[in-house]
Amino acid sequence: MRNNLSSALFAAGVTFILSFPLMGLQLTTEGVNLIVATSPAATFGYIAAGVLAVFFVQLFKEQILAQLGKAKPRPGTISNFLPTDATRAKLIKPGVLLIILGALMWPFIMERGATDLATLVLIYVMLGLGLNIVVGLAGLLDLGYVAFYAVGAYTYALLAQDFGWSFWACLPLGGLLAALFGFLLGFPVLRLRGDYLAIVTLGFGEIIRILLNNLTDLTGGPNGIGGIPKPTLPAIQTDPEFSVVGLEFTRRASEGNVPFHEFFGMSYDPASKVVFLYLLALLLVFLTLFVIRRLIRMPVGRAWEALREDEIACRSLGLNRTAIKLSAFTMGAAFAGFAGCFFAARQGFINPESFVFKESVIILAIVVLGGMGSQIGVILAAILITILPELAREFQEYRELMFGLMMVVMMIWSPQGLLPMKRPHIELKQE
Repeated sequence: MRNNLSSALFAAGVTFILSFPLMGLQLTTEGVNLIVATSPAATFGYIAAGVLAVFFVQLFKEQILAQLGKAKPRPGTISNFLPTDATRAKLIKPGVLLIILGALMWPFIMERGATDLATLVLIYVMLGLGLNIVVGLAGLLDLGYVAFYAVGAYTYALLAQDFGWSFWACLPLGGLLAALFGFLLGFPVLRLRGDYLAIVTLGFGEIIRILLNNLTDLTGGPNGIGGIPKPTLPAIQTDPEFSVVGLEFTRRASEGNVPFHEFFGMSYDPASKVVFLYLLALLLVFLTLFVIRRLIRMPVGRAWEALREDEIACRSLGLNRTAIKLSAFTMGAAFAGFAGCFFAARQGFINPESFVFKESVIILAIVVLGGMGSQIGVILAAILITILPELAREFQEYRELMFGLMMVVMMIWSPQGLLPMKRPHIELKQE
């Protein structure tokens, strides 16, 4: 303990020096003058608690690490509490069916705010599943993934505003354009890996954001694009003279469309728009899951995993490293384009500030926290990272601090994530 006393005092002092000016002081204005004022007394209590916590953690570091070592579970925090593989195989189909039914019933049994939050969760699930292809399956660190998200969003916003294209026409086009950008990004990074790959992808994401800010004639610059039309429900053409293009979930529809409630003879309910957006996001997530599961079982999925495990061994097996990397970037970017297109339709307004580097970090944290390559883990992590900040709004100022602390604890306790990807294996009986 005496050996740690000096380091504990030093760490506590550094914590105080950093936290006091950042949290204990704040700038306020009085007329035209800018003055420095102190924060409320509760903030100084938080600072003192943090300094004491750092001091005692450093002082009793060996004892704490010893206790954590005893409590550290086997890889997979949640998987340790799940049934055995044989039991899980029997329960997987009924469980998936119950989850699908629960997800479909969610907007009809919950309030409007909960449904809107669930829609945001589904957007991050789509983004996490797309980045999971690049990072989790292929092992390529991508810090500029939000760029493809922005490409999909601006594709729908520009085509809908300038040419009047519908959401359903722009959705596949947004995915294709994002995939094209992912394909183009793949070429400069073919010979890169690790930190160098991360730096190049980070630069690509910032280039896209700066272009969106500077191309004011095309993208509106920092002012963004507003008035983006919401998705409509395509009308079934049962009558040759029936000329309605789509059903809108608004009180009054635009020319050529009719309101959903008038078409079915119901009273107008403003919550119907939120329900429709949720169900549409759920459909896109199910489609994403289906496609990715099929890709994982195909040769291209096996090639991604081979590249992640050992690139030299992958090349020695005759696999084309160039094609594998390009396919991973292209497929991952396509799903980000779909998510971006839906995001623009849901928000109705976008600007470059919606696609900053912080979004890429959050999406990457979802993949790492859930478990590299694990689809179920990514879904669980997206739910946690999206919902927890909403439940702790009183700690909004310390959101980033709590987020970082959660990641550090998770990496110490279960470095493989919440639910690591289970790989098929064969066990030989010992005689």
